[in-house]
Amino acid sequence: MTSAPHPMHDAEELCPAGTELYERALREGHVPAEAARAAPCLTDIGLLYPAVDDLRRLEPVVPALALHRLLRTSGERIARERRREERLAETFEPLMAVEEHHTAAFATPTLTLLSGKERINEVITETMAEASRELLTIQPRPKLTRERVEAAYAVATDRDQALLNRGGRIRTLYQHTLRHSPTTVAHHERLRGDIEARALDEITDRLIIVDRDVAFVPADGNGDLALEIRHPAIVGYLATTFDRLWRLATPVFPEAAPQPSHNGITPRQRAIATLLTEGHTDAVIADRLGMNIRTARVHIAKLAATLGSQSRAQLGYLIGQSGILDQER
Repeated sequence: MTSAPHPMHDAEELCPAGTELYERALREGHVPAEAARAAPCLTDIGLLYPAVDDLRRLEPVVPALALHRLLRTSGERIARERRREERLAETFEPLMAVEEHHTAAFATPTLTLLSGKERINEVITETMAEASRELLTIQPRPKLTRERVEAAYAVATDRDQALLNRGGRIRTLYQHTLRHSPTTVAHHERLRGDIEARALDEITDRLIIVDRDVAFVPADGNGDLALEIRHPAIVGYLATTFDRLWRLATPVFPEAAPQPSHNGITPRQRAIATLLTEGHTDAVIADRLGMNIRTARVHIAKLAATLGSQSRAQLGYLIGQSGILDQER
């Protein structure tokens, strides 16, 4: 039966067999060479060495000398590692500077999902506090109670006025149905500075762009989630979209521009006519134009009466023949 192999270990972790044999050598002055077969670590570490006058014996090194030699060896190893650390630091220091410069622009997450109306308003307020140039917003018809809308405007008024006081400007796009809303009118009348508002029959969902650096868009249907966007390409795309919608919109503040009719067809009826020719239902038309379905049906009835239509199918044909959609373009 063969004995188990001797475990490998460092000098600071002498095995039991090695400790026992070394103590025996210190007491007796020597041990037989064959006894070291059970603890070869003693000769490997240099705690036992062959006797000059008899190679069959192993004599111990005085512990103090052995400790001093091992400590010196350890110190030299530590010094080598420290010199290696210094060389590594010298090599990587300029590379780290390059990496820091390259990634500085990406230190802030480009897309962040914000959860909860309170948190969303908090982040928007913090972003607005750092703004100095411009606020662009698109405001569709809110799906909130009047009380909640007024509370939201109260918060927005303070941060909007702070931006105006710093020399910034505000541009807001509304749906036409909101242009005469008492809450909307009161909000604009309270503000002092470079502020304009325009309106379109159809606009995108809610959008806030601050200094063309940060954008906020809804991430769900009820306003509990929002996406904070700091990616330059995405924010730039959204800002360009806003600019194009702005050029198509009708001024409503500070001075509302009159909307001319064409052969008795109002701009609102032309917008409805466009959606009718696309085959949309009354409910879809009302939702896209920011009005209730009863109001939409009243406009549809007036449009049909103006064009002399007797049915929905005939109305679509008469719209195409009337040229009012060409006038809209």
